[in-house]
Amino acid sequence: MSDFAAARTAMVDNQVRPSDVTSYPIIEAMLTIPRERFVPVALRSVAYAGEHLTLAPGRVLLDPRTFAKMIEASDIGPDDLVLDAGCGLGYSTAVLARLGAAVIAVESDEDMARAAAETLSELEAHNAEVVPGPLDQGAGDHAPYNVIFIQGGVEEVPQALSDQLREGGRMVLIRMSGAYGRCEVLTKVNGALSAWRVFDAAAPVLEGFEKAPAFEF
Repeated sequence: MSDFAAARTAMVDNQVRPSDVTSYPIIEAMLTIPRERFVPVALRSVAYAGEHLTLAPGRVLLDPRTFAKMIEASDIGPDDLVLDAGCGLGYSTAVLARLGAAVIAVESDEDMARAAAETLSELEAHNAEVVPGPLDQGAGDHAPYNVIFIQGGVEEVPQALSDQLREGGRMVLIRMSGAYGRCEVLTKVNGALSAWRVFDAAAPVLEGFEKAPAFEF
């Protein structure tokens, strides 16, 4: 067993399973996908650490525990079309692609988008497509989505993403308020989003997901 394979197993055994993530497809995906392939070379030795890894200014790869619990909360099924907003270097997309029917990944950083597409192709994730563009605009050409997964902090949900969520669909995000945050699942019912708080978590707020300044007289 390689060092990375051993680290992958330890990640699942020590971070994912103890966090009440019991879904076999999630565990199998996280045991299979080589996380070290989706981080900057300088960070490969800590690819399986239990903390967010910085990919670029204001952008992180979510720690394994947070990511796994968000996936379980999203309840992705084999027939679901998933939007992965903020895929970074593609790790989240690779995992989600093993759970849903197809994944459309949006990445605003052109270099990361290019690298993500290359690595996903090398790993034969044929049901995943990376679309370069603003994260808050999603990928309307492929909408509506059963699940929208947001890889970072959110103060306010962009209208474009709400519009791209299918009726009855789920949006999974980390809602930030100052330094504190929580994972929420938003379900679309009669065109409106209703929130369910899942667990405490925090991440840098993504560009385009900031709360609009309040107007003052």
